[in-house]
Amino acid sequence: MPKTYSRMQRIEDLIQTSLAEIMRTHAGELHCGMTTITGVKVSADLSFAKVYVSVLEDEKAEEIIANLNKAKKSLRYELANSVELRVTPDLKFYYDDSVVRGSRISSLINDAFKK
Repeated sequence: MPKTYSRMQRIEDLIQTSLAEIMRTHAGELHCGMTTITGVKVSADLSFAKVYVSVLEDEKAEEIIANLNKAKKSLRYELANSVELRVTPDLKFYYDDSVVRGSRISSLINDAFKK
């Protein structure tokens, strides 16, 4: 029976769940507040990973992403200890505003139907 996910997708999912757990346990040290990892994209050689983060408090998004990028070495170290990969990718955090955009579009649609 063929696998439904590619190897790269399985690695991205593994990194996403592991980083979410690491960030949950170290949230106070990271000063990241209420964040959610919405996706991870890993390069083909597994040397680099883009981590997309959604933030509950949008006004603090830049500060939180900056804090995560400052702590990326320690997060990478924790990730290497929790995941068995030959190469642990270098992490770069990005703000994912898709939740905010989706909410805005939804409210525009609701306003249009009310008129």
